[in-house]
Amino acid sequence: MLMKPDDRHNRTLIDNVHPADWVNPTPQSRYNLVVIGAGSGGLITASLAAGLGAKVALIERHLLGGDCLNVGCVPSKGVIRASRIAAEVQLARTLGLELPEDANLDFGLAMARMRGIRADISHEDSARRYTDELGVDVFFGQASFSGPQSVDVDGTELRFARCVIASGARAFQLPAAGFAEVGALDNETVFTLTERPERLAVIGAGPIGCELAQAFRRLGSEVVLIHEHEHILDREDRDAAAIVQEVFRAEGIELELGARVVAAALKNGQKQLIFQREDGSQGDVLADQILVGVGRQPNVEGMNLEKVGVEYDTRRGIQVDDQLRTTARNIYAVGDVCMAWKFTHAADAAAKIVVRNALFPGNQKLSALTMPWATYTSPEIAHVGLYAHEAEQRGIAIDTYQVPLDQVNRAVADGEAKGFLKVHTVKGKDRILGATLVASHAGDMISQITQAMVTGKGLSALSGVIFPYPTQAEIIKRASSAYLKGRFTPFARRVLERYFAFRR
Repeated sequence: MLMKPDDRHNRTLIDNVHPADWVNPTPQSRYNLVVIGAGSGGLITASLAAGLGAKVALIERHLLGGDCLNVGCVPSKGVIRASRIAAEVQLARTLGLELPEDANLDFGLAMARMRGIRADISHEDSARRYTDELGVDVFFGQASFSGPQSVDVDGTELRFARCVIASGARAFQLPAAGFAEVGALDNETVFTLTERPERLAVIGAGPIGCELAQAFRRLGSEVVLIHEHEHILDREDRDAAAIVQEVFRAEGIELELGARVVAAALKNGQKQLIFQREDGSQGDVLADQILVGVGRQPNVEGMNLEKVGVEYDTRRGIQVDDQLRTTARNIYAVGDVCMAWKFTHAADAAAKIVVRNALFPGNQKLSALTMPWATYTSPEIAHVGLYAHEAEQRGIAIDTYQVPLDQVNRAVADGEAKGFLKVHTVKGKDRILGATLVASHAGDMISQITQAMVTGKGLSALSGVIFPYPTQAEIIKRASSAYLKGRFTPFARRVLERYFAFRR
């Protein structure tokens, strides 16, 4: 198996996650658990079950580590880190650092660094580690159900008591005319680039599109971002998305919002995108490369799911209940193939639920999880729990406490004061329903609020936490103080005034 470019980093990666000399083991007579797919959800499921003493087989048709290691979290954050360094260098000019006007970060070197990081991390997901250290039987090949308690892997039958499908998802391909001929990048191919595209057109302003649009802009590409809705990151808090959108424009990203791509073509040696605006007008852009980031579609094909009665939809994935059981009683599913939360940490958390429910008399529920997430633009947007509009849809009255980041001294000192923390509580009660944080390291800080929610602590409890000064995390203390100040009613103030008058 070859991964482009064919360098030492990618050869190390492949040697770990799909060795060329790998020989599938002789299968056990019957497994407690067979796991189909070795992305985050499948790997955690297999390792947990094997660690408990179960006989486990893990099947992967491509690369162990799935999207996260190979074409998702790890490589994208490597590229984002390089782009943030480039942005810091530009900021340093304002502090008197003398650089040539044409000084740019070496794109090829940045991508090589990313591949090196990926290769170094890949040993954690390696076939040899899962076999030798964790005791999992690793099979490479296409899995296809041959019966209600058996699956075929390229002609070898594995029998099981329980099965977990963790086959993941892939980039959604636009059905617009001309794309097959023109060719476009997605999150699975963009990390093969070794030369910087002078002009990049990005379709879709969800998390993937926004993260990579900003990263490539900071690495020196001219970027146009095309999105069919009126603002970017439209599933996020609108105020939060507006801050990132303002930053994008300030950094020189050209935005075409309310525009739907209808066709692609080749024109004068470049790739042309034709789009339709909401007002009916038509526009087009020319680019060296096109990156499609319009969502994910589940990997449900080729497994013969119909044979075992597993119901699925090609857009939404495998149908599961709150315990992650499919419509076949001994078959479960986990991760991107069945869940709305398409995050590595969500698959990790769900894997613990599926192992408990599949191997034991368990009744743990996916809906019981408190799920945070983050979008790694600059600034980052992190969120946990309910948005205000979701609370309204459920008929829950809320109080909202909002603190702007420019009230936090460290953020001002860092020059990173664009952002806020917004916390929603049940109206009149000290129960946190959700929070949105916009800050440079929002993804790191949101866990403090998540922990409070998981442990049943209210916003007032965070006032008892001592935050080192100066840190940007102090914004959480300020939100807690805002809550306590709101609870200090005029009546309470009058009572205290009388008390202090008596004590004088």
